[in-house]
Amino acid sequence: QVQLVESGGGLVQAGGSLRLSCTVSGLNFRNCHMGWFRQAPGKERRFVASIHWSGGTTYYADSVRGRFTISRDNAKNTVYLQMSSPKPEDTAIYSCSASYYSSGSDAGEYDYWGQGTQVTVSS
Repeated sequence: QVQLVESGGGLVQAGGSLRLSCTVSGLNFRNCHMGWFRQAPGKERRFVASIHWSGGTTYYADSVRGRFTISRDNAKNTVYLQMSSPKPEDTAIYSCSASYYSSGSDAGEYDYWGQGTQVTVSS
């Protein structure tokens, strides 16, 4: 059974920091490209960041580049999203995703998804 379980969400003040985690089971994690997406109330799901299976290549949405960092620990089957200097507009449900074939920014390229974790940034 494939499971992607996010954790680390919560309430954070603007300018603070927060680290999200996503632990994967039921997949060959070392061969998976991983992504983070977010969905704010009333808005479409949007790409945040992704990381190649090797960890050597990362991609970011323009809105978070320079503030967020995606990383992975293959020994722990876990991908992280370090959120630094979050802004109120970063408030959303954050979901991790996995694909054996793509680390792109299109949600349709990912085959497996977690349930998401709520992040709320207060001003």
